[in-house]
Amino acid sequence: MERVNFIEMKAGTAEEYHLLERLETDYNKGLVDRILLALEQTAETLSGYQVNRLEHSLQSAARAEADGADEDMIVGALLHDLGDSLAPYNHSQYAASIIRPYVRSEVTWIVHHHGLFQNYYYAHHYGGDRYERDRYKNHPFYQSCVDFCEKWDQKSFDPNYPTPPLSHFEPMLRRVFARAPFDPAVIGDEVEVSYAVR
Repeated sequence: MERVNFIEMKAGTAEEYHLLERLETDYNKGLVDRILLALEQTAETLSGYQVNRLEHSLQSAARAEADGADEDMIVGALLHDLGDSLAPYNHSQYAASIIRPYVRSEVTWIVHHHGLFQNYYYAHHYGGDRYERDRYKNHPFYQSCVDFCEKWDQKSFDPNYPTPPLSHFEPMLRRVFARAPFDPAVIGDEVEVSYAVR
């Protein structure tokens, strides 16, 4: 097994760092496979609803596709809750960080903020402020996030909705994640995001 000799990063040589870069590049080729596995594992999360988390994610993506959304947005809808099991209090930001290098900034912003925007549907039942999303009322992606939540996210808990399997979305995932990370022609001008959780 190839490995470096250093035990402190500052002692590494150029040759060692080129080795690590090559190994990391090879490992990163399996990113979509790891994402697919992580999505499959969400089938074991989120009890109490009429569908599991994987079905919810597939249904959200299917609704986005049926409405004519582009691949960036469909992939965003598919992955929007991927962080639920590892980052339950900031799952939106977790998912946004995964897609950020590969999709336009609007999609990243929407996924990053969808948890806060979803509060509109239930926060008042817990004594919270359902209109907390309105702090972004003047943001250029505000309405897109409202629409994402209204049309695809909040309504995707229907066990009778015709939902395709994960394999249906795999080619899209492979195309999106095959892009060069942080390509300005793809992501465009990044819009500052708020790191308030939810």
